[in-house]
Amino acid sequence: MSLRVVLAVCLVAASTLCPSFVAPSKAEIAPNQSPEIVSVYPNPVANEDAGEFVVISFPRPTNLSTWTLSDDEETATLPNATVSGTVAFSTAPNRTESLTDFRTLPLRNVSLANEGETVTLRKRATRIRTTDRSMGDGSVVDSTTYANAPESELWRPDSSSWVPLGATDRSIVHTGATTARVFVLPDNPTVPIETLRSADDRILLAGYSFASERVADELVAAANRGVAVRLLVDDAPVGGVTRQQAVTLDRLADRGIEVEVIGGARARYAFHHPKYAVVDDRGIVLTENWKPSGVGGHASRGWGAVVRGEPATELVDIFDADTAWHDTISWSQFRKGKSFTSDPPADESYPTRFEPKTVPVESVSVLTAPDNAEEGVISLLQSANRSISVQQMAISEPQQPFVQAALAAARRGVEVRVLLSSAWYVEGGNGRIVNWLNKRADDEELPLEAKLAEPNGYEKIHAKGVIVDQRHVVVGSLNWNNNSARENREAALVLHGEQVGTYYTTVFDADWGDTDDRFPIGVGVVTALGLTGAVWLAKREVKFA
Repeated sequence: MSLRVVLAVCLVAASTLCPSFVAPSKAEIAPNQSPEIVSVYPNPVANEDAGEFVVISFPRPTNLSTWTLSDDEETATLPNATVSGTVAFSTAPNRTESLTDFRTLPLRNVSLANEGETVTLRKRATRIRTTDRSMGDGSVVDSTTYANAPESELWRPDSSSWVPLGATDRSIVHTGATTARVFVLPDNPTVPIETLRSADDRILLAGYSFASERVADELVAAANRGVAVRLLVDDAPVGGVTRQQAVTLDRLADRGIEVEVIGGARARYAFHHPKYAVVDDRGIVLTENWKPSGVGGHASRGWGAVVRGEPATELVDIFDADTAWHDTISWSQFRKGKSFTSDPPADESYPTRFEPKTVPVESVSVLTAPDNAEEGVISLLQSANRSISVQQMAISEPQQPFVQAALAAARRGVEVRVLLSSAWYVEGGNGRIVNWLNKRADDEELPLEAKLAEPNGYEKIHAKGVIVDQRHVVVGSLNWNNNSARENREAALVLHGEQVGTYYTTVFDADWGDTDDRFPIGVGVVTALGLTGAVWLAKREVKFA
């Protein structure tokens, strides 16, 4: 099925960083007074760039017979038709129709150069019957210039940027009160299993990788009792697809389960990195991969939550969007002729220190990257009144926007703690981040502290968790680096409520360790801001965009 080609203005507020791709639906494209070039698609994944197109918005009914479109080489009259709204023009309209649900009309003689050129829309006073360069003397209504077109990406004149064709633009979804089954790993690997085991109608499982035999057993059992089961995984995880994953996915495909792989030449995202599943009307969102070290409970400290209702509906919509484009193929087709890498098994066992708990949640916000997660997390950090606790596998650099938002919070008196993994493959970079943050804290006398984890009850941190004011908790796949926020498909929940905040804060405090040297809430406010600042801080309200 074709996917909506979505294009429009990316509005950037001073306090909010724009995600890498903003693409409203047709109904959301605000009309201007005159026609305008909305996007240019010069470099399709096709021989001789068949299917390239230009999208133009016509705010009112317009007869096209006296309009022309030109590149640096040729000029062509638009078709003799009256249109209103947004229209795609293509030299190969049959191919373009599979790439957009905008009305597609034929275009002659204009061939968009991959290395770049200027595309110009003109209006002539009289009708033109021929197509040649002499037609270029009409009144210029709009034009755009692009350079070095990436394959399968749209040029967006409004923001002077390239965006992947077919990528979504989902808004943050806010839902009402519900309950959540909250848990952590490696303590509670039974929670994902029990959730999958309870399926009656459907299981939609999205992951970066999948190699858990135990989870596979549940999927096979579900399919055998008539549950519709579908999987979606990334085609090129770092290190490659492992033999264990290939064997596991082969088994599922052989049992008739629909297994799909996303990526390839038409990839909309650098990596398909979320870790969630929809089981009937429930959504389970994890920080961990679907493999023994993650959901198997054999290595990683991770966070997870099971929620009902509207959040699950949003996850279904994400799954449907991600499986409805040209960058997704079946596992059986993908694996032909492929070789796979080895992966040392994870088989350690850890005690259950923190039992799962069902708690009331005041509301849930669903974040997706690259659509809205960056602005959502920054908005949440900016709303902090008292505390921010961050538990991450890694942080990429001091200038990363999440880091800067947390630092800004500390400067206004918010207690900030950052706990990072000490695993060998991230220890060096994380150590530098820890030193940089602690130096800022010392130099500016901030209520901020960072440290590397000393694992107790788990092997390594893989969580991507944030707790704000001990009542707003981010759980999901979003790492604190720009690639995750701006290039990957990611999914996360923000759970709002006192009891959910208390649960994860208890886990964080235990993982943090030596809590006697913590900054008490409020200490450092007067030092950093003065008495007036302290009073102002007490009156701030939590706001979440």
